[in-house]
Amino acid sequence: MGVYPIEPIEPVEGYAMEFEAADGAEDGSELEEWPDRYVFDIVMSAERLPSLILQLLGLMPAHVYPILDFIGHDEYREIDPYISYDQIGIDLLLDAIRQFRGFFCEDGMVGFGAMSESPFFYMFVDEHKILTLRVEPTLKDRIERLLEAFDLELCPEPVGVDAVAHEHRSVLILPAERPNALSAEEIVGHLRQEWRLILNVDPEQNLDEEGRELGLTAWRAVIRSGTGDDEPSRYAEILLRASNLAEAEEIAHSGVEELVEQPPDEDWMDMVVLALDRLGEERMLVLATTLGEDVASRATEKEPGVIHSRWLE
Repeated sequence: MGVYPIEPIEPVEGYAMEFEAADGAEDGSELEEWPDRYVFDIVMSAERLPSLILQLLGLMPAHVYPILDFIGHDEYREIDPYISYDQIGIDLLLDAIRQFRGFFCEDGMVGFGAMSESPFFYMFVDEHKILTLRVEPTLKDRIERLLEAFDLELCPEPVGVDAVAHEHRSVLILPAERPNALSAEEIVGHLRQEWRLILNVDPEQNLDEEGRELGLTAWRAVIRSGTGDDEPSRYAEILLRASNLAEAEEIAHSGVEELVEQPPDEDWMDMVVLALDRLGEERMLVLATTLGEDVASRATEKEPGVIHSRWLE
């Protein structure tokens, strides 16, 4: 597993359940954000978790809203939260879980799930591999019967790895022949396209986790680019400064175009952002110094734009 306890722990399989009343809209209107629901917090072994996930997805409607959390490398945010405002076919969710089973069900850097509105059904597996369900009351009995089939019992307090001090690690091992391949980031990039995910932060602001405005910051982007022909995709690393996410993406794309000997037409090159993380000044300077004195000097300039771009071979 990708979450390692660093204190003694005695896991307790089972589930806790409670009722939550409907949430009213923050503006005081009659609109309900989430209806009355039962919440199930489920702890079970990693070996059996995938089977339960597939069974639960079978209870959801044909189209759902996907959810993805990823513990990336952003200096000012622990988790990158991805959501979709578009429903996708449940088959796309099932295909991804089967294809990337180890990443979803064992990796300590990712959480994932789905939600439907009718019936209301929220399922999320966090980075500790604790499964949380929120379902409308009509589904309560079906969920209980399913958990009983997995020999999971109602208990006062299921105990998972999150109950003690622990470390998060990735279980993905990069092949020696591709030392620069960013496997986890590639999977996230693939899911962003397939599930139509967007990063759930304001692209026009640059805030830390406490909501403080950061202004101009350093960023590191990794972008996969290709022509769509038979030629393999290439990976570019861009170091830059920008005042918000939207500006950082624009500058990162321009950094890739600078690397191309003959810049293509807009429709000719496909570019996918695999990583776009903010860096602290110390981390940026260390990284820039490894790339040469000229890069280190440009890294001290406090202006929006590309600091350095290169292909990752």
